Amino acid sequence: MIRDNQVMFNRFHILLDGVVTALSFVLAWMLKFMSPWSEFRPGINALRASVYFQSLLLIVPLYLILYSMSNLYTSKRVTRIRTEVAGILRANTIGVVIIMVALFLAQSEWPEYADYSRSLIALFYVVNIFLTTLYRYLLRKALYYFRRRGNNLKHILLVGYSRAAEAYLDRIQNNAQWGYVAHGILDDHVPAGTMYRGVKVLGTIGNLEYILPENKLDEIAITLSLQDYDDLEKIVDMCEKSGVHTKFIPDYTSLFPSSPYTEDLMGLPVINIRYVPLTNTLNAFIKRTIDIIGAIFCIILFSPLMLIAVIGTKLSSEGPVIFRQERVGRHGKNFTMYKFRTMEVQTKEEESRGWTTRGDARVTKFGSFLRRTSIDEMPQFFNVLSGKMSLVGPRPERPQFVEKFREEIPRYMVKHQVRPGITGWAQVNGYRGDTSIRRRIEYDLYYIENWSVGFDLKILFLTVFKGFINKNAY
Repeated sequence: MIRDNQVMFNRFHILLDGVVTALSFVLAWMLKFMSPWSEFRPGINALRASVYFQSLLLIVPLYLILYSMSNLYTSKRVTRIRTEVAGILRANTIGVVIIMVALFLAQSEWPEYADYSRSLIALFYVVNIFLTTLYRYLLRKALYYFRRRGNNLKHILLVGYSRAAEAYLDRIQNNAQWGYVAHGILDDHVPAGTMYRGVKVLGTIGNLEYILPENKLDEIAITLSLQDYDDLEKIVDMCEKSGVHTKFIPDYTSLFPSSPYTEDLMGLPVINIRYVPLTNTLNAFIKRTIDIIGAIFCIILFSPLMLIAVIGTKLSSEGPVIFRQERVGRHGKNFTMYKFRTMEVQTKEEESRGWTTRGDARVTKFGSFLRRTSIDEMPQFFNVLSGKMSLVGPRPERPQFVEKFREEIPRYMVKHQVRPGITGWAQVNGYRGDTSIRRRIEYDLYYIENWSVGFDLKILFLTVFKGFINKNAY
């Protein structure tokens, strides 16, 4: 059983981390004192070797403790590699700081540590991060290989048929490398024999008291629908008495972000429905500063293209060069958004008939080129400078569509908690133009809840390669 082997695997993992840490230190010492460009002096270097290697007795346990504190010994089944690498970087950085502080304090009591090489510590930092990341990556790949071939599997049972159960099954079946095998679902409302992605409803929740004593399961996933939450405490108690690892997957994920913001109110856990990082004053200031600098830079950089757009628009059809349209921005307030005109001049009634669709007769030939290359959006850099828009954010919509979608699409209005953007997470993933509004909102909400400077830079980078030319822009 997996739960029996996990303890042994973790112990092996700790041992391997200790070996890699010691090996990294030895390699760093060799690079410092025994490489061709170092000055090798047998007597002095031998003395230094004993001092350095004695310090391993403290360094190795220190790093193992730091790795544990960085959650590097949790199951790798669903932990992303980037999360693991971030933990390795964090632990090694803290470790180096502790070593440097310890050396500073120790040199007055133990003179032999006064000349302890700081450059060796720097080498150890780099080598240890590299080797630890490399071996853990190879270990992860080896585990994935075995799991895809039917080994090292984790056998689970779902209690409750709900949206959460379907979402959970979607994820574990789309990621065979995790090694999860779902043996069935228990539910009081869905008939036995009902199938979802090959997983069958076996019977009622009451059957749990007969299944658990067989001790053939590694994990119970409680995926009750909201109507059955009165039974939650009884089910958890039953599972924990059996000793089977139990996890709870709530059926209200549509109401909460992926990483909800929680508070401790004198021992009472409080979950905030929505955490928007840009409500933080410092975050908002940083984003606004980047917007101003970025908009000025883009106006200068793309001024030749905008000049071509002005001339081409003027020569290709009659009417103004700049198209002004009312859109809904932050806090639901309307603003005027600018674009290069890509259509024939229309009346307000014609303009409000709907989105542009493929082959729309209203679009001019030159306008079609501007749309496909997204050059028509460039006047919005001036919207960014005025503070009505941001370089990155959810795309703004016209007031009549906002009124329509706010009633039809859950959480649609959440997107208006931040400034709308020229480009966004939905757009670089292909959701622009005449595409699914519901999917677009999902991407917009993910962006709002997970904003960071790095995320903005990633979206801007992807826009260069994926956002300017897009099959859905017409």
